[in-house]
Amino acid sequence: MADQELLYDLQLEGLDANAWLARVEEICGEIGYCELLGNHHLAMQIDAGPRLFVSFENIPSARKFNPEAAPRGWLLARDRGWSCLTILSKDPENWFRDPAIYAFFDRLIDDGYFDEFEDVLFYGAGGAGYAAAAYSVSAPEARVLALRPQATLDPARAPWDRRFMAQRRKDFTSRFGYAPMMLETASQAWIVHDPMVPEDAMHATLFEAPNTTLLRTPHLGLTPERDLSLMRVLDDMIDEAMDGTLDAASFAGYWRARQGHLPYLRTLFHMLEEDGRDRLLAKLCRFVLRDTNRPLFAKKLAQIEARGADATTMSQSEDA
Repeated sequence: MADQELLYDLQLEGLDANAWLARVEEICGEIGYCELLGNHHLAMQIDAGPRLFVSFENIPSARKFNPEAAPRGWLLARDRGWSCLTILSKDPENWFRDPAIYAFFDRLIDDGYFDEFEDVLFYGAGGAGYAAAAYSVSAPEARVLALRPQATLDPARAPWDRRFMAQRRKDFTSRFGYAPMMLETASQAWIVHDPMVPEDAMHATLFEAPNTTLLRTPHLGLTPERDLSLMRVLDDMIDEAMDGTLDAASFAGYWRARQGHLPYLRTLFHMLEEDGRDRLLAKLCRFVLRDTNRPLFAKKLAQIEARGADATTMSQSEDA
């Protein structure tokens, strides 16, 4: 089909912000549908197969980090034959709290849009993860994969999260407001979070429910979408979430990819170095140096060995 050929030739890489947006609107006009939602958001729809991927993304991150500088849903529409609905924010930090978005989803509900699909998966990370959970109530029995989502930024419910002060002034108490409550109609939900980030861990506990699985990524930090993508496991996780087969056991297999992910290993390195845990640090350095020559790890290992630290006597329970 001509539409599929167009999807294979997105031509979005290397464009500045204005040219990127113009190209996106051009593609939408040819193979899908595009609608402005107020001054800060854009809805893009491509109808293909019987499975629908609903993603919330921001334009700066999509341009900088996504493969081919494309909305993630478009790549899945091309590679999996899924339909996709993408809600794009023009702002890098956005929780999609806009009456124009409420009205858009109200219209989709009234039109029975989500009823046309066999499977529906809502997806997002950070503020977009919040939005994926919150707006999933529009499609009862949908599935939700949210990376590092906030449950709410309402100061009355989350007074302990003061990281996003400008966003806290927005209304999180009206339509589609409290994300854990909106998830009650989902058939399955997965919340990926780093329990070592106190605020993220507290948000995750608010999502605890029979239909929700909490997936822990200790020490992965604040950019799980980027890191899981670089580990080459994010697309597989999305596939399993769409199928409804993602669980703690399958995620454990994906999470093992961190052992070859240098940013994660550097995070562990600096944490162990700061804590003065020489034996564990030496073991980490040896692990990294088995497969590659990394001067940072080699230099530190030499320093530890020169001090006479015995890294070989560690118990298995001390493994990083």
